[in-house]
This record gives sequence, C-alpha cells and structure tokens, in this order.
Amino acid sequence: MVKREIFRPYRSRSDSRPLTRLGSVLLALFLVGTAGYTRLHAADVQDLSLLVSPRLPCVWPTGMQQHLVVPNRTFGPGTYHRDMIVIDEHTGTQFDAPAHFVPPPDSGLPGAGPTGAITGEKVPVWQFVGEACVIDIREHVDQAEKGVSFLITPEIVQQWEKKNRPLGFGDAVLFRSDYSDRYYKPLAEGGERFVHTVLRNETPGWPAPTPQCMEYLASRGVMTLGLDSPSMGPVPDLAVATHQAGGKHGIIWMECGTRLGSLPTTGSAFVLLPAKHKGGSGNEIRAIGIKDEPIAKRLIASAKAKRIIDLSVTMDDDLPVTWSGYRPGEEATRYVGVTLNAFKKARGPYFARSHTLDSQAGTHVVTPSYSSPPKGFERNLLSDDVRKELAAFESKHGPLPPGEITVDRIPLDAMQGDAHPISVANLIGSTDKNAWPASPLITLDMIKEHEKRRPIRAGEVVIFVSGYSGLHFKPLPDQPDLDGMFAAPLTGKAEGWPAPTPEVLQYLAEKGVRCVATDSPTMGGSNPKHAMHVYWAAASKGMLLVEFLTNARELPDNAYFIFAPVKIAGTRGGYGRAIAAY
Repeated sequence: MVKREIFRPYRSRSDSRPLTRLGSVLLALFLVGTAGYTRLHAADVQDLSLLVSPRLPCVWPTGMQQHLVVPNRTFGPGTYHRDMIVIDEHTGTQFDAPAHFVPPPDSGLPGAGPTGAITGEKVPVWQFVGEACVIDIREHVDQAEKGVSFLITPEIVQQWEKKNRPLGFGDAVLFRSDYSDRYYKPLAEGGERFVHTVLRNETPGWPAPTPQCMEYLASRGVMTLGLDSPSMGPVPDLAVATHQAGGKHGIIWMECGTRLGSLPTTGSAFVLLPAKHKGGSGNEIRAIGIKDEPIAKRLIASAKAKRIIDLSVTMDDDLPVTWSGYRPGEEATRYVGVTLNAFKKARGPYFARSHTLDSQAGTHVVTPSYSSPPKGFERNLLSDDVRKELAAFESKHGPLPPGEITVDRIPLDAMQGDAHPISVANLIGSTDKNAWPASPLITLDMIKEHEKRRPIRAGEVVIFVSGYSGLHFKPLPDQPDLDGMFAAPLTGKAEGWPAPTPEVLQYLAEKGVRCVATDSPTMGGSNPKHAMHVYWAAASKGMLLVEFLTNARELPDNAYFIFAPVKIAGTRGGYGRAIAAY
C-alpha cells in the first residue's frame, strides 16, 4: 500500500547536525517530488545498518584493516567529487559467507568442506531476502561473566516457535538484543564497550548462538540469520565452532545490525544488500527491513521461489570496475583486493580480505553532491571550461543548488520500487565514427514514444536497458589493447554507451521518478561536456542515479527493484548491491 507522506525537515540518525535551510528544501523536493506525488511512508523502510566512520567502533579491533575515506578529487578545477575508500569486508554491518570460517574443501584443515568454496559473490542471491523472524533476547544482555557471551540455545528458538509459528525455508532469523543500539557509540564517548572491553575481559560479551543452535536452525531449513551485535560467534571459545556449524550448511548471516526492534516479530521482509567483491569471505552490506505488507509479502514469496535477480557487477582487480577518466589524470582510485588472512596459524582459523576502491566502483549510486558543490563554494576555482558549461546549463535550467545529500543521508525507500525497464538496445551502433568520443543519446521523444505502450508512474525506478555491460564487462586486456567498457570509447576508438539527455532526467523527475538506473557504466556517457549537463540536471532535481547494472535484460515487467549503498559517512557516491524480485 502506498501512503502519502508530509515532509518533515530531515535529520540523519547518525549525525545530529541539521541540514541548512536550503539543504532541507532540496531534500524536501527529493523526498516528496512534485505536487500530487505519493511515496512509501518512511516507517515502511527501516535502515538496519550501522554507520561506518573512523569515529565509531566499526572495525574488529584485532587483525583487520582500519577504515579510511580520502577525497581523491574534489571541485575545482574539475566538475566532480570522488572519494577513495579503504575498507575491510567485515566493517560495520556485514555478512559472513561460508568461506569466512569453513576452510576450502581441498585444504585439509579442520572443518574443511564443500561450502568453504562459497565466497561472498557465490552466495545465491535469493538468500539475501527472507521473512524477518525476530527472536527477542534482550533480557539476557550482560547476564554473562566478563569476556563471556550469553549462549543462545536451541531451546530459546523452540520457545519462540511455540509462541509464534514453526520456522522454515525462506525465514530470516534475527536475534534481537539491542546490543548495538546500546553500545555502538563514538570511540571517544565510550564506544570501546562495543567490542574492545569485551575482548579485554572487562565487560560481558554479546549474546550469540551455540553450534547446536546453528544445527537446529539448519534442520528447519533456515538459510539466513542476523543479529545486532558484533559477531555470531560467542566469546571466548565458541566462535569458530558456531561459524563452522552454520557455514557447513551454507547458511549466511548479518553481523552488526541495529534497530531490530523497529521490525515486528514476523511479517516484514529482511533484505541484505552486500557489496559484490570477488572471492570475499563475506562483504560489507546495507541491511533493510520492509514493513509495507503487500511489498513484504511479494518479496518473501519471490525469495522462497528463488525468483531474485542479481543486477550487480562483480568487483575484481582484473575487471573494468573503475572509472578511467575522460583524459589522463582523471582516473578514479584503482580497485585493489588484498587477502588479510587465509587460515594462517599466526593469525587464526578464518579467511578475510580488505579493499581499496573508488566510492563509485562497480554498481553504485550517484548523489546530487557528486556534481553539485557545497554551499559557499567559490566558483572561480572551477576551470574556465567548466564555468562556461555551468553558465550555459543555468541559463537554460536555472541555478544549480548546492549539493548536501551524501550516501548516509539518503532515504532508502528512494532507491526501490516497481522496475520500469526501457529498452534502448536499438541505439547501439547508431553513432557516426567521425563524432567519437560520443554516446548514442536517449531522447525525450524516445521516452514519450515508449509511454504510449507503458506510461511511467510516480515511484517507479526507471531502468535504461541497453545490454552494454553484458557486452563489455570482461577481464582487462593486455596492454596496449584497450578495454571495451571504458578506455576504448573514452579515447574515441569505439562508440560510447547510451546516455540520456538532461531533458529526459528532468522529465522523469516531474513524473515523480526519484531514481533512474542504467546497465551502462555511467549515466553521463562518453562525452565529457554532455556528462556535466546530465549530472547537473539530476542534481538540480535531487535525483539519484544507479549506474553499472548488469543482467537488466532479465527483468520481467513485474519486477521490484532495490538498491542500497554501504553506509559510509560523508561519501558523495556509494557502491552497493542491486537486486530485483519478481
């Protein structure tokens, strides 16, 4: 059921600072759109994810890589802001794939088995959706001794089943302790209580299930779990056993969730949206709960029938996942994956990796603040060419508002809705070679012609489907050959990918569309001047752009689209996972 929402000035739960007055106005436009526009009520989509920030205890304090965000490029003389991110895959809210603690089947290590080959990108995507079954264990928080976890046993699960209903396939069992709600604070304000003091045997551990509990859940057919504390493993000595007990059955689980009390005991949809790193032991994720009854039922039914499509490209060192720039010096941070530990005796019986990447690597969202400078920015810092283009844009479309909406501040319901695919595959091969670098343009006339067959409705996610990523997402070639995804079209050696005109995005915004997606690597296309106008048009309307989808040709007409970025403080673009249920 879609409900009308009255706009209220937005304040991030993770940041008590209000937006400026102009920022609030822009976000109001972003949230409610044009007159008569309707949207899901904010309460129907719950963010179950912790904020990732160096100020917070988001990184396991031993053996892992400290999280960093470094601006790689910002406004002046260029047009955009990009961030470099260093992040371990078990940072903030995360999920464990079986390979995290189950050694590879041919390793000969204790606990090795077939599921040890299931790394993060190999987990079936239907496991990321299920009916949230919330088991309340709040009464047991801090009941154990210092440095020791309260143990969640099969009997606790069975008591919940007697009171509610039997568990089964398609359920996502969530252990609610409110531990992160209580203890996830800035390190300077007592945040060491989250993990540090437990490992130092100064405070009681978090509640966590026994290996026997994992076996029982597996016997019920449950394949997805979660909790709102740092680890599914009990301290001090059952972590490996519990992880292996679940992992050997192919079960996955969320760790470091939060706000599980925002969900009802049953009936809501639980959705994990992990980054898609190749060969990972799990990944950093965005976790959400969807309480709207018709949509939740629809998603749960799709998951039980395994009708979930993965729309995200895999990120790997040898794949073209990073923007290579319109010219030398504009390349984004190269994607690099490094193994931190692979069951080495010196560090412990687990597998984990760390990554350095651009915030818009792989499948990602572009926020208005990517192309729109913040309030107070002096435009004379921009190059003459950029100022000229911006003046031309503003003379036609009005002043470009400052960009203040970052990844951790965007409402998650803005990036989900009924998918509205628009095929633009016929544009491929339509440009004149003499005009390269150039992209085939998706024009307003094309959109209106499409609407004669299927009108665009407010709240839908419009997806431009060209098949471009399917054609060109291949391992990088040996030099001096150019990859077909970025390098060849950007240097005029091949045709660019289809890109909309600014007028298309503005038209869609007026129709009540808040999110537009594409299965091409960017919405701006291969011509830099055209791209500036496209991103300014989106920013001026508070529109979110999800770029670099794949498998979009598989979308049926009745699909429901969901994307969410990893919740990293202050970034102006965010990598994440896109899925669709049908």
